[in-house]
Amino acid sequence: MATLLRNADHRRMPWKNGGGETVEIFVHPQGAGLTDFGWRVSMATVASDGPFSVFPGIDRTLAVLSGDGMALSIDGFGDRLLTPTSEPLAFPADAPTTARLTGGPITDLNVMTRRGHFEHTLSRHTADGSFTLAPACGTRLLLTLDPLGVATPDGLVGLQPLDALLIDVNMQIEVIPAGDQATFYDIRILPHTPS
Repeated sequence: MATLLRNADHRRMPWKNGGGETVEIFVHPQGAGLTDFGWRVSMATVASDGPFSVFPGIDRTLAVLSGDGMALSIDGFGDRLLTPTSEPLAFPADAPTTARLTGGPITDLNVMTRRGHFEHTLSRHTADGSFTLAPACGTRLLLTLDPLGVATPDGLVGLQPLDALLIDVNMQIEVIPAGDQATFYDIRILPHTPS
């Protein structure tokens, strides 16, 4: 089964540090707050320079969805520049981090998992024709920036910009751009496997 999560229905709430607004796409377990989630996928508009919220025991991956970009200064990781065309950046959410906008407000995508309990990956794809995404273990969530059709065993689901689709384990799906091409993000959540 696939569950459509419309942008208009995403939950809006203040940042943990009160410095802005976060748009919660999905949280596990459902109803969890900012201190007790197992994993969380959200978006945020960053309109000014300043510190990131600190989340003890959490790993995060960040991608810039729109805007010019932002320069991050991450304690222990140095300085990193994130733009809409750069690869998503993974770093500990408990590392003190400061952001500096490079050209006005940006919107970012934030995937967070509780260290030792869950792991995640975040990848960006641009489809200029239909193609099949191989089945994946764990939980899969697609977030699209452009109109996108997703063919599932239950039928075709139409996604508009910033809609998301929560996909069952091991479901094979086909993505079909509604226009010439569509950019979307593929998020995978897995239970932590001790090494």
